[in-house]
Amino acid sequence: MKYLSTRGDATPRGFSDILLEGLAPDGGLYLPTHYPKVDGATLARWRTLAYADLAVEILGLYVDDIPAADLRRLVRATYTEAVFGTAAITPLKRLDDGLHLQALSNGPTLAFKDMAMQLLGQLFEYELARRGEALNILGATSGDTGSAAEYAMRGKRGISVFMLSPHGRMSPFQQAQMFSLQDANIHNLAVEGVFDDCQDIVKAVSNDLAFKRRWRIGTVNSINWARLLAQVVYYFAGYFQATRSDAEAVSFTVPSGNFGNVCAGHVARMMGLPIRRLVVATNENDVLDEFFRTGAYRVRGSAETQETSSPSMDISKASNFERFVFDLLGRDGAATARLFGEQVPRQGGFTLDADTMARARGDFGFSSGRSTHADRLATIRRCWQQHGTLVDTHTADGLKVAWEQRESGVPMIVLETALPAKFAATIREATGIDPEPPPGLRHLESLPRRFTVVPPDVAAVKAYLELHATA
Repeated sequence: MKYLSTRGDATPRGFSDILLEGLAPDGGLYLPTHYPKVDGATLARWRTLAYADLAVEILGLYVDDIPAADLRRLVRATYTEAVFGTAAITPLKRLDDGLHLQALSNGPTLAFKDMAMQLLGQLFEYELARRGEALNILGATSGDTGSAAEYAMRGKRGISVFMLSPHGRMSPFQQAQMFSLQDANIHNLAVEGVFDDCQDIVKAVSNDLAFKRRWRIGTVNSINWARLLAQVVYYFAGYFQATRSDAEAVSFTVPSGNFGNVCAGHVARMMGLPIRRLVVATNENDVLDEFFRTGAYRVRGSAETQETSSPSMDISKASNFERFVFDLLGRDGAATARLFGEQVPRQGGFTLDADTMARARGDFGFSSGRSTHADRLATIRRCWQQHGTLVDTHTADGLKVAWEQRESGVPMIVLETALPAKFAATIREATGIDPEPPPGLRHLESLPRRFTVVPPDVAAVKAYLELHATA
């Protein structure tokens, strides 16, 4: 299996090369040259597998430059009951007839990002040791990616992490998870801006090829294909739990700001998993909902990006969206480069025609919906009162849209994104209940914190990297 860039660079690269690289040299994102197709016999066989063995099978279709025995060892060491609290890893909970919640937040940082990040930590350490190299990971987070990356990479040999987050815009629990880490290889940079400023800095540094190579800069954001690939697995796992036969179809509702989580569902669907619809649920920062409703992708500036009670989705520039548009345009790299390399930076967005949008909704199965703070409160309250289940604010965005769009006879699976303890203030506002974090994290917010405040400036971040990077 080889990989190419969404912007036309067709230089064949192996999985291990793009694992450490992040963005392609032309600024595009990596995708496989094709999506392996899964037939009915394979689905039937996979249905019987434990989560780790299912992950080995799926990753093995895309990874052919790591010996199979090594890949199996790394994957099985990742997806364990000890790490994720349950042998099922991503158990399904039935809320009511045809509506299910897939638990993805039982990892060490209580968010779905652990599902991929724990594996990335294993893969990075393995590949760097194999090459005798070091890596400086530069990432941006709106809340959960940062802590998941740092907990996966803390203490790993040959790896330093530099994580950018919007200063003061994460929940107190999210800030404490990241800033309380005292490991020497973890560096938290609080950017005086919004998440999109952080993301723009990461992309600018990644696009400076000389700097990137000099300081061995890599990424763990969802622009990294390995992370997205790991997320594909839980779509298959959720499908198998919600159905009895491979003749059935399901739909997924996915809370999404950066389009990485739902893009993994797109890959699963392209592989042949019987997904009827992929429903994108946004908060008030509704760039993706606007696109799927109208065909207009309109990036907002910092001043237009609202601060909401589902802060991990306070994103107005969906970095993973380019992968889907590349497929939607028939894998036309030149056309994708014009849209994302020229029109988005110069004009702030683009609009696709009606026929193309009909394919997005029909051939690719996408739809969307939007949720507000009032909706979140009502959904959290309803879920607690009717089902005895507390959900976090982002999952509530997904549930609200799922209740609106589910179809009779088609199971709807809502992907849980985090545990409610991470967003206690809003849970308390909705229900009057203080959600309890796991026992080991109850005093997290009282721990000493270590972070550096920086301006939203590429040069300032580069200067910090030069002082602290692992050579």
